[in-house]
Amino acid sequence: MCILWPKDERIEENEINNNSIVAKLSYRKFSCIFTGDIEEIAEKAILKEYKHTNTLNSTILKVAHHGSKTSSTEEFLNAVKPKIGLIGVGENNNFGHPDREVLERLERMRMQNI
Repeated sequence: MCILWPKDERIEENEINNNSIVAKLSYRKFSCIFTGDIEEIAEKAILKEYKHTNTLNSTILKVAHHGSKTSSTEEFLNAVKPKIGLIGVGENNNFGHPDREVLERLERMRMQNI
């Protein structure tokens, strides 16, 4: 298990979500990124941190922030290149998660969503 985020730099905007722990579990040819509740601003910082590596590439992505519209940008999804997306969300929740646009982004990547 490797902790990818947060680094020394902390994000002040929506601090609790954007400084969530982002971890990557790797085992042989399998890997999974756990994104906590990060939002677009944290995704951009993570992309900047790992831009010249394949560190973010992963088999499974635990979709950030319950599939909220504030996360899972195209740029982040393209860096991770997951085959499977896991969304932790309750049916008929008050927040309307997962967001339809996020689901469409995941579908365009031909990702299997669970």
